[in-house]
Amino acid sequence: MKILACIRIRGRVDVQQPINQTMDMLRIGIKHACSLIPDNQIGMLRKAKDYITWGEINKETLVMLLKKRAMISNSKKVTEGYLKEKGTTFEKLADEILSGKSDLKTLGIKPFFRLNPPRKGYGKKGIKKAFKLGGPLGYRGENINDFLKGMM
Repeated sequence: MKILACIRIRGRVDVQQPINQTMDMLRIGIKHACSLIPDNQIGMLRKAKDYITWGEINKETLVMLLKKRAMISNSKKVTEGYLKEKGTTFEKLADEILSGKSDLKTLGIKPFFRLNPPRKGYGKKGIKKAFKLGGPLGYRGENINDFLKGMM
């Protein structure tokens, strides 16, 4: 089972209610929110494809995402000390998440990440075009890792 990173690109204005509910279930209710989901939920991603982007996240990017953007439920950053109390490290946690053995909720970590807008922008085509046509939306594959690094 692969773990996919999905990021909301477009906001809530003029979005149909079923698509908004789908994005809430994916835990990406606000713009520039990122969530990690298993690849068996690909149907929900395809339903919201005109508002989000997604792809397979690698271990290096996941560790960086956890170190820079993971938050505990009381809005504090996750630190090495917090993870030591739970008996793990960032690298071990990333391995467990990628293998599907663990998830963030069991450790008291919020299941989504708030990101910045991308450093170099979305590209010349704006935010309404698919990735295959030069825009940011839809399936990216391994290119999601570079996109995430630009948003951290």
